[in-house]
Amino acid sequence: MKKALVTGITGQDGSYLAEFLLAKGYEVHGIIRRSSTFSTSRIDHIYVDPHEPGARLFLHYGDLSDSTQLTNLIYSIRPDEIYNLGAQSHVRVSFDTAEYTGDVVALGTTRILEAVRQSGVKARFYQASSSEMFGAAPAPQSEETPFKPRSPYAVAKVYAYWMVRNYREGYHMFAANGILFNHESPRRGETFVTRKITRAIVHIVAGKQRYLYLGNLEAKRDWGYAPEYVEAMWLMLQHDVASDYVLGTGETHTVKEFLQEAFTYAGIDWHEHVRTDPRYLRPLEVDLLVADASRAKQELGWEPKVKFKDLVKIMVDLDMEATGLTPPGEGKKVLASNAVWYVDRALIDPRTKGVGI
Repeated sequence: MKKALVTGITGQDGSYLAEFLLAKGYEVHGIIRRSSTFSTSRIDHIYVDPHEPGARLFLHYGDLSDSTQLTNLIYSIRPDEIYNLGAQSHVRVSFDTAEYTGDVVALGTTRILEAVRQSGVKARFYQASSSEMFGAAPAPQSEETPFKPRSPYAVAKVYAYWMVRNYREGYHMFAANGILFNHESPRRGETFVTRKITRAIVHIVAGKQRYLYLGNLEAKRDWGYAPEYVEAMWLMLQHDVASDYVLGTGETHTVKEFLQEAFTYAGIDWHEHVRTDPRYLRPLEVDLLVADASRAKQELGWEPKVKFKDLVKIMVDLDMEATGLTPPGEGKKVLASNAVWYVDRALIDPRTKGVGI
């Protein structure tokens, strides 16, 4: 049985990756930060008490800022694969917490790489890089496009990217960068713009909210469906040779297009509810991101199936269903089709869940 260690396991990507790896027969270990409140809602549905026979999901306290604990965990677990998904991942917030973002995103990656090197564990390493690293670079962006980061988050990710390359080339580690363009789902954090939009629609329909406040509506992004992207992470570590891959749909849409599509699908006039607020604008903006993922298609056999309009419908439907509203239903039809490999089981009323961990 293969062992995988996942940082950021309680996040959107981490929860989908844990599901995927468990379905593949892995023993999965996740690192979580100690908190006085539970923050594991995205993985409660796959959690099994470790005392139960056959349990294959284990959680450990740790932090990307604590190199000693990271080294101890890697040495004791001795994973076959490590997926570094942990980060301070909100781009706008990174301007307010630049030092912390750099410590966790840039140096956190270095701490894991060094822990693997010093422990002697022969683990394959995946680094969650980001399309934000391209910043102001001309589109479409591929593995050969020079980075021009436009935020503390992006700068930290560039640092981490090059550390992965250095450890791969200098110490012959199997270390790969996945340069993922925006990938969304009903498990996306509620402060990220796509989920902020779909959650606002639910509250507007329910009469709990009147206005949705957003920043730059003209920013263009390449939006895909998160469960498909975690499969590509796994494919990178199954490849014969470690390399770096851009993942995206090759389509770009503005924030305004996303909210128009979502509000129209829900039968609401967005003009009556959407307002702009300067506090959500970034000091430096990234205007256009669109992926050229041809290398991933050629070498990994990966290409996304869920496109923009279906993604919007999935997110609106499942947010509405999770709060007891009747969704239009087209997104659920996409989920029920053969186009996706999973059924989202995390969107359950938390009041009906077991305590979990």
